[in-house]
Amino acid sequence: MGHHAPDARGGAAGQAREDVIGQAPDPSAIERGRLLFARECRFVIGAARIDQLPREDLPEVAFAGRSNVGKSSLINALVGQNALARVSKTPGRTRQINFFHLGDALMLVDLPGYGYAKAPKGEAAAWTRLVRDYLRGRAGLRRLMLLVDSRHGLKDSDREVMAMLDEAAVSYQAVLTKIDKSAGALAATSDAVAAELAHHVAAHPVLLATSAETGAGIAALRAAIAALAAGPDSR
Repeated sequence: MGHHAPDARGGAAGQAREDVIGQAPDPSAIERGRLLFARECRFVIGAARIDQLPREDLPEVAFAGRSNVGKSSLINALVGQNALARVSKTPGRTRQINFFHLGDALMLVDLPGYGYAKAPKGEAAAWTRLVRDYLRGRAGLRRLMLLVDSRHGLKDSDREVMAMLDEAAVSYQAVLTKIDKSAGALAATSDAVAAELAHHVAAHPVLLATSAETGAGIAALRAAIAALAAGPDSR
């Protein structure tokens, strides 16, 4: 996987920041994303065990992140529905893998949040086991979108998941969330995240930045996902 060439703004991290906040996908890519997410999106199943996973009839894009990173809100913003993915006020509440059918083109996969400090060790182990089994066995998984709170950057729990994804050779891309709340910290956070991702073999080099609250970056994320839905060559 290629990395950004150094530039006067600070090497790979500086270039990645340009990609986050300075460059938008071309209009045709934005339109493909809009058309994809204009299709009906419906809940399929919540799988608490590996034998409950649905058949792999469609390519899949998964979403993962720490508890309270804003994952459900982001999925709802992508599909333009307020309550498709349930937003829990209690971090760590979701303990299953939720599948959503997007038209006849794609399956969106909502993985349980991780890193909740009050979660019992047994639950954390069960989460790791379930997600590892999912990642190991899903040939149709195009990419995992790793959500990172733009106010806090990467945490140790994120790094553990990144190491697991590297080991499993699962392509993943970091998506900063809640950028409306990060104010002047966005540039520093994106620099730091980009610099760290450059050392991970399975990480996509381009960061995305989003706000479910204001809609910032949603069109670009839709465009990226639409490219993945087009086929494995888009990875």
